[in-house]
Amino acid sequence: MARSSKKGPFVDDHLAKKVDLAKSSSKREVIKTWSRRSMVTPDFVGLTIAVHDGRKFVSVFVTENMVGHKLGEFAPTRTFRLHSGQRKAGTAQPEK
Repeated sequence: MARSSKKGPFVDDHLAKKVDLAKSSSKREVIKTWSRRSMVTPDFVGLTIAVHDGRKFVSVFVTENMVGHKLGEFAPTRTFRLHSGQRKAGTAQPEK
């Protein structure tokens, strides 16, 4: 279920503070966050945010096309290896 448009986008307070500090300073540092549930707002455009995927941080450079999506969408939590049928057939590379 989607969030009500009346409420507006959800961004964790601590992440919003970090983004404001990064925008006000002249240097562009990577912002580390565990908040995968936060929505990308227009304030984030041009920043690099390191989103935690449960094991490591994935660097995400925010562009205009990402506005309205959640940060977790850009840091996948699962790594696809290959299907078991491909292992049995002897092909190591997945079909494209």
